[in-house]
Amino acid sequence: MRRDTLAFTLAGVVFGSVVGYMAAGWDELPRPSPVAAVPAGAPAALAAAPARPPAIDPDEVHAMEALAGRQPQDAAVRTELGNLYMDHERWDEAIRWYREALAIDPSNPDVRTDLGACFVHSGRPEQGLAEFDTVLKAKRDHRNALFNRGVALVNLGRSLEAADAWQALLERYPDDPQLARLRGRVDELRAAAGAASPPKRR
Repeated sequence: MRRDTLAFTLAGVVFGSVVGYMAAGWDELPRPSPVAAVPAGAPAALAAAPARPPAIDPDEVHAMEALAGRQPQDAAVRTELGNLYMDHERWDEAIRWYREALAIDPSNPDVRTDLGACFVHSGRPEQGLAEFDTVLKAKRDHRNALFNRGVALVNLGRSLEAADAWQALLERYPDDPQLARLRGRVDELRAAAGAASPPKRR
């Protein structure tokens, strides 16, 4: 996956589309409503369907898979294959290579988080949630796993738990500008569930 990004998805079944990665912006995070509304006055780009990734280069895939075949204990090349397939939204292939990488190095939290994100993107949020929880047991402040855990919970219809997960993320990273828009989503999730937002800490 693209480095320094938070992978997130709008549920394919519930919301009808898959949004790209953090690099594309935070304007469309998972919402509790059946349809992800575009804010009034939003740029036209937000209203348009997300662009599909370019076709994957078969020569690049062939070369990398050949390298993986020659180096059966190389987790890095398998991770790169997972990244390549994830960037092209080929979730099942990405899952295969991330799993192979984790079989060699099961302690890599970034690869496990990417694996979980692929599960969520491909309509398997329960499996994604399990991967994020595994990451957070070992590294409780893992930013991407915390964010994606909330995404998985939204996809599972567990709005209050998602709000709690994102609130914990905001409290751990209060000065992160990329998380600023997330505060409004936490309030939306709580409002949709009929729960009051917790008082802001002074």
